[in-house]
Amino acid sequence: MSGRSLAPAFRACRRIAARHGRTYFLATLLLPAHARPATYALYAFARQVDDAVDLPGGDPHRALDDAARLLDDVYAGRVTTGPVATALAATVHRYDLPRVWFDAFLHSMRMDLHTAEYATFTALGEYVHGSARVIGLQMLPVLGTTVPQAEAEPYAAALGEAFQLTNFLRDVGEDLRRGRVYLPAEELAAFDVDRQLLEWSLATGRPDPRIRRALQALVAHNRAVYRRARPGIALLRPEARPCVTTAFTLYQGILDEITAADYDVLGRRVVVDGKRRAGVAARAFLGRLTSLSP
Repeated sequence: MSGRSLAPAFRACRRIAARHGRTYFLATLLLPAHARPATYALYAFARQVDDAVDLPGGDPHRALDDAARLLDDVYAGRVTTGPVATALAATVHRYDLPRVWFDAFLHSMRMDLHTAEYATFTALGEYVHGSARVIGLQMLPVLGTTVPQAEAEPYAAALGEAFQLTNFLRDVGEDLRRGRVYLPAEELAAFDVDRQLLEWSLATGRPDPRIRRALQALVAHNRAVYRRARPGIALLRPEARPCVTTAFTLYQGILDEITAADYDVLGRRVVVDGKRRAGVAARAFLGRLTSLSP
C-alpha cells in the first residue's frame, strides 16, 4: 500500500483530503499510519466524483460514466492512470472491497442529476445509502474490527448516515441554491414548512419560527442516529477508535453549533471553530498514546 511506486498517488490523495475535509482530515491523523493511505484514496475518489456532479463547468453525466469505466478497469485488474485511480485500485485489491458499494455510491451521485427533493426519510434513504452508508462500510476493512465484520457493518452504515444528515442540516442553504432540498418534505410539512418558505427565508435573510422548529426536530432525529451508531466504535480495533471518536465528536459539534445559532443556517454555514477541533483532537491523541503505552 505504501511502496515507492504508489507513494506519489497516495500523497496526491492525502492533499485532496487535507484541502477539502478539515474535520475529516484532522480525524484521520489519529489513524495508525498503515490505514491512512487507503482512507485518503477512498476520500479522494468520492470527492472527485461528488465535485464532478456539483461544480459548474463540466459534464456530470460523462464524469459519472468515466467513474463507472474506471471501476470496470479496477475490478478487471487492468492498468489505471492518474493518482486517484492508481491509489483506489491498490486500496480495492488490498482490502477486497466489494464493487456493489461503489456502484451504490455512483447511483446516488446520479440521483443528484435528476432528483431535487425527497418526500420522506424512506425516499431519502435510497440516496443516503449510496452517498453515506456505503462509505462507512468501505472504511471497516481499512480500520479493522475486533468482531466479525458483519457484526460491525450496521453501526458503520449508521455512522455514515449520521454524518450525511449533519451535512444536510449544515448545508441546507447551499443545497437550496443548487436547487436541492435534502430535508424530507413530510418532516418539514409537519411544521408548515415547504420549499417556497425555505426559498423566501434564504432570499430575504429573515428567519421564520416554523423553519426553526422543523430544524430543531431534524437535529433531534440526527442525534438519535448518532446514538444508534455509537456502539460500533467499541467494535473497531483499538488503534482506530480515537480517529472515529474524534470524527463522531466533531460532527456532533456541528449540531451543537446549529443549535447555538438558533437554527439560523440558511444564510450561513456553521462550523466548529478551530480551537474546539484542536482540543478534541488533542484529547484523542493523548488517549491513543495512553492506550499504546505498555
